[in-house]
Amino acid sequence: MTTIRQRRVGKGTEAAEDQPSEETNVKPDGKIPPDPPGGKLWNILSITVGGIVAISLGLLTSVYVATLHENDLWFSNIKEVEREISFRTECGLYYSYYKQMIQAASIQQGLHGLVYDNKTESVRTINILERMNVYQEVFLSILYRILPIQQYLEPVYFYIYTLFGLQAVYVIALYVTSWLLSGTWLSGLLAACWYITNRVDTTRVEFTIPLRENWALPFFAVQVAAITYLLRTHLQPAQEKLTLMAIFIATFLFSLTWQFNQFMMLIQALALFILDCLDMLPTAKVTWLYIIQISGLLLVCVLQFFNSMILGSLLISFNVSVLIARIIQKILNLESDEHIFKFLKAKFGFGATRDFDANLYLCEEAFGLLPLNTFSRLSSTLLFYIYGFVLFLLTVAAVIVAFRNLSGSNQVQLKKKMEEYTVTLKPDAAYSLVHTVLFGCLALSTMRMKYLWTSHMCVFASFGLCSTEVWKLILKCLHLYTSQRTQVIKYSVPIITLLYISFKFWPGIMDELSELREFYDPDTVELMNWIKSNTPNTAVFAGSMQLLAGVKLCTGRTLTNHPHYEDKNLRERTKQIYQIYAKRSPGEVHGILRSFGTDYVILEDSICYERRHSRGCRLRDLLDVANGHTMDGLGENEPDLKPSLYPRFCEEIKKDLPSYTMHFTRVFQNKTFHVYKLAKHK
Repeated sequence: MTTIRQRRVGKGTEAAEDQPSEETNVKPDGKIPPDPPGGKLWNILSITVGGIVAISLGLLTSVYVATLHENDLWFSNIKEVEREISFRTECGLYYSYYKQMIQAASIQQGLHGLVYDNKTESVRTINILERMNVYQEVFLSILYRILPIQQYLEPVYFYIYTLFGLQAVYVIALYVTSWLLSGTWLSGLLAACWYITNRVDTTRVEFTIPLRENWALPFFAVQVAAITYLLRTHLQPAQEKLTLMAIFIATFLFSLTWQFNQFMMLIQALALFILDCLDMLPTAKVTWLYIIQISGLLLVCVLQFFNSMILGSLLISFNVSVLIARIIQKILNLESDEHIFKFLKAKFGFGATRDFDANLYLCEEAFGLLPLNTFSRLSSTLLFYIYGFVLFLLTVAAVIVAFRNLSGSNQVQLKKKMEEYTVTLKPDAAYSLVHTVLFGCLALSTMRMKYLWTSHMCVFASFGLCSTEVWKLILKCLHLYTSQRTQVIKYSVPIITLLYISFKFWPGIMDELSELREFYDPDTVELMNWIKSNTPNTAVFAGSMQLLAGVKLCTGRTLTNHPHYEDKNLRERTKQIYQIYAKRSPGEVHGILRSFGTDYVILEDSICYERRHSRGCRLRDLLDVANGHTMDGLGENEPDLKPSLYPRFCEEIKKDLPSYTMHFTRVFQNKTFHVYKLAKHK
């Protein structure tokens, strides 16, 4: 098993933005009066300083996560096989295609190998560019090949530095979004600081580098920043066109880099729809955003060779029409994402299920409810407390404004009363509110999606703390409002918060940066080296999805299954391969494995004798229930489950009984892995 151990060697080393007021800065004819010379100069200075701070914080974040990654694994000192093993599960699978493109004789041959791939799934040729979101690996490998950097930078460093560099884009986008909402770059500074100090809950890039979300979320943040700018009033036509272009590019890149893009954009589309119905957003701009979503997704669909999962996505169904979408889904006979709906149905209590795929998700911590200790960590930086306060305040105000909009009242007194709630009339603030509520609900229900919420939580809380309108509203409710008092509080409270964060967390960050550890997984290294030295290049390996991704990356051998689970055929194949951990006869298991062309099967003690999950969620339990067999251990079983006629395969095969040795020959073993060669008799 992989561990991270201590190294045994010594250490190596404000001003407001030019955002016009909704009322006071607008002439009766609707035109914006020109700024006085001094004000214009001040705005330029503010934007310059704010921009420099944004870029500096983005670069510092990149250096920070890169340093943590190096310190945690000693990445610069470990062997190449250890570096590759450190890309766990699906991360290793994605990186293997980058490595494959780098090692190809030419770019054309590399692309041909991806389009006609017969090593990722044995006895089956698949199009990797259609099935998986790996265009970023293709682009990066081509860039590495054509740039004159091969002598100075190893391919793996070019890859990970690109991902760490995207963190700079991510932080800058969050910074700009908060700045646009509040009108001061101090808000962006606070948002970036919260993002960094809450790193455990805002990103996991330093230990899951190739994960699709680490590519996609920076582009999503850029898209949200551009939408925030688009929803401001008094934009010039040229500004609006450039912003729409930026939104389209960011939407396209986000969609291209993550297979779950359609579900994220569906939530975004719902937010736009809600606000449009409540008359809180300009209808024309909402229409453009719908068109951009559809256009971006369809362009990705073309690049992914008309991937049916995209064509029949709920996003297109929602944005075009439910009726047309139903016709499309029937024509295409969509099954790629049916496991997601089975999972959601079981997760929210709409009936128990014995479906193996759904239970596989339900039993993973990442797909469970958001743990309560998340809120205690977020509260330690004051983020959650301030977020909750701002959320409550703006939600109440938004409900009042929505009621006014829907009632259509023209009473003068009511209008005057609503002036106190001007903040929620701003479309960008209204969008940010609904955005954080919807993605918050997603995060609460599914822990893996919390990174979409927590990053925007930083933006939303900092915006509320630095917003003139929010403090004006609070002070008016307390009958303490004056313009000067509002400005003082607007800047003093964020500065005090920043000082608190700095004094409390700076020592911890320094300690974290000085802690040196190293990657240590000798059993997996031994396994990979044995495979490369003792098996033919054409050998086909069966085993767990997570391990096989590493086998492909480190050895280039052919797999029977892998962790990219977005294909019905693969899910069924994986369930069959996993019978090695079920109660099946040796003849049955041998027949199943040989049907997929398997030459070697790898058994893992950590799965066969799993203790990480409780009874009912262990992989062997899921297989037993799916096969109609009773589960092992103390506890109840459902009445219709029956004892199996055979013992558990992964345990019994180690006894070298004749009924097993006639089908399987042990060729390698260590403390963690057991490799068996399959007999090829008919």
